[in-house]
Amino acid sequence: MRLEALLEHVRACRACVESPAGKPLPHPPRPVLQMAAEARILIAGQAPGVRVHASGQPFTDPSGQRLRSWLGVDEASFYDPRRFAILPMGFCFPGLDAAGGDLPPRPECAPLWRAQLMAELPNLALVICLGAHAMRWHMGPLFPGTVDGAVRAWRNAAALSLPVFPMPHPSWRNSGWLKRNPWFEAELLPALQLRVAALL
Repeated sequence: MRLEALLEHVRACRACVESPAGKPLPHPPRPVLQMAAEARILIAGQAPGVRVHASGQPFTDPSGQRLRSWLGVDEASFYDPRRFAILPMGFCFPGLDAAGGDLPPRPECAPLWRAQLMAELPNLALVICLGAHAMRWHMGPLFPGTVDGAVRAWRNAAALSLPVFPMPHPSWRNSGWLKRNPWFEAELLPALQLRVAALL
């Protein structure tokens, strides 16, 4: 299937409402993703938040500002699908839990679409994983079971034939972790920014 047609199918997907695995999505689906076959870098996130659900564009929230800072790129580069593919593990905002946090990515999404979309990225040279769901998929047996463990062992994943940088989600909820782990900004981010700059 040509990429354009595949993306049309993804954006029209209603599996989480019409044939859900468990409770259906509590609002109309709005898949949010970005990609082109030329993309060299994949950002593999969790699922869109409520602001991204409203905007229809990935990372249009404070976490997007932090992520672009981490990568050392401006908005024009970040939103160029020929440079960055942005494929969360679930393409629709999954709703909120009782505590007001985002629910996990919908379970229908990745089995339906991820392998097909990944096959349309022949030039991919770097995967940036945000969160456990993305790490589990892209790191396979190298994923140690926790985000903290994966990020601490980032050099192992960065040395893969398709390098992976496991990172905490850039949400404000992880600000405490960042303060407790200054090595992240001192060691991982400079290496990541060098790799990103080289690919762009």
